[in-house]
Amino acid sequence: MEFKGLPYYWGAIAATKCIKAILFAFLPGKHGDKATLDACTGWIRHMGRFYENRTYTFVLDARLTKGEAEVQLLDQEKQPLLKLSRQTPSQSIHLEGKTSRYYLHWAFQHASGKCELRW
Repeated sequence: MEFKGLPYYWGAIAATKCIKAILFAFLPGKHGDKATLDACTGWIRHMGRFYENRTYTFVLDARLTKGEAEVQLLDQEKQPLLKLSRQTPSQSIHLEGKTSRYYLHWAFQHASGKCELRW
């Protein structure tokens, strides 16, 4: 299955993705994202839901049987602010949620298993 570059809307979130996978289930949420994958390579980017001006701690729980997963927090110009992976699973950053827009960019390389991002 390959799905490339078409935005879709779910609630108030717009997401763009380019995924090649046997199984790909992605569930964005108010306080975190969840993904279930099987032989997944590609990426997905969506607008983050950060409504408060405060320090957020991001924690990536990558329970993968194979492959790699990485999450980047991007600013409104889509420049990276932080990067999480199995080697660096947690970071904190102050966000201006009331006045700025942020994006979460997930990247997968031959990944199988489950991933969860909490903030």
